[in-house]
Amino acid sequence: MSAASGAYRGLLDKYRHRLPISESTPIVNLYEGNTPLLPLENIPRESRVDADIWVKLEGLNPTGSFKDRGMTMAVSRALEEGSRAIICASTGNTSASAAAYAARAGMRAFVLIPDGKISLGKLAQAMMHGATIIKIDGNFDDGMRLVREVAEEAPVTIVNSINPYRLQGQKTVAFEVVESLGRAPDFHCLPVGNAGNISAHWIGYSEACPGERNCVTASCNFCDGSCPYASEPLADSRPVMVGYQATGAAPFLRGHPVENPETVATAIRIGNPQSWDLALAASAESGGWFDEFDDAEILATQKLLAEKEGIFCEPASAVAVSGALRDLKSGKIPAGSTVVCTLTGHGLKDSDAAIAQDSAPMLTVKANRDAVRNAIAGALE
Repeated sequence: MSAASGAYRGLLDKYRHRLPISESTPIVNLYEGNTPLLPLENIPRESRVDADIWVKLEGLNPTGSFKDRGMTMAVSRALEEGSRAIICASTGNTSASAAAYAARAGMRAFVLIPDGKISLGKLAQAMMHGATIIKIDGNFDDGMRLVREVAEEAPVTIVNSINPYRLQGQKTVAFEVVESLGRAPDFHCLPVGNAGNISAHWIGYSEACPGERNCVTASCNFCDGSCPYASEPLADSRPVMVGYQATGAAPFLRGHPVENPETVATAIRIGNPQSWDLALAASAESGGWFDEFDDAEILATQKLLAEKEGIFCEPASAVAVSGALRDLKSGKIPAGSTVVCTLTGHGLKDSDAAIAQDSAPMLTVKANRDAVRNAIAGALE
């Protein structure tokens, strides 16, 4: 079965010339990527900030998070290299994505998750896709250590972001942002957990604007002069990269790993980021910074996005908008800037957290017209 000519076939097909794949690479995809870049309309006005704020809805990828961008690349290369199984440590989104792409490829998936520290929505995905779930009495950082150790002996391929192909797939979000805006944004704001995504975004922006690229720290694959965008770059500048963490899991703000990270934003509940050096390089090269928010602030922004913009993202995603709004109000991000915030996962990934914070009353009435009409009238008063 073949798709119609010109139809979208996933990011590996669209950006083949920008990725480390060949004609012989077996493409394992779910037609990921091509996610909407949506302008915020109500929040900037009501918050009285002068800026164009856009949100990249990565929660609309096939498994509900940005992880699919990297997983299609990592699993395709693993299959090409003869691997029959993949393994990852995860706080949830990686496990869901790995399990789905392994199923698509006909491979086995093994996922290590912190016992009791993963949302049921994410766990359900990994289970339904047939992954072997291994719960550990520890956190994500313990799981990452174990995955590294096991992969040295077992015939499995690691698909966490230490796999370089993961970042290569994830860099494509920068290409899409530039294509949508017609240029690079002035600032790009992201949640930071394992720090692979902010690193991948910077790689993508650097390749899209080769005139400003520092090839060494940007991990460019085309330093031999074969850069496809060298003669016709997508952009003439790169954005300032800004990363935000949860206060209970903020190693970049502490200056060292956090031994026991804790936050309601489970997707960024990571104390020892695997892409630490790359993320620091992205921040330094772009003139960016890191900041932190407590759980109450993160949940308030998640609710704000849902109620004011109709956008339901998971708590970790909301921290990017929290940061953009705070820095715009303080002037750290100048007025009139174009700001993009990556919303990394869909809110249904962690519905328990959403329900727990919802203070809106549920009305129970008799099943007749008058009762329903009176309930509506009362609510509108």
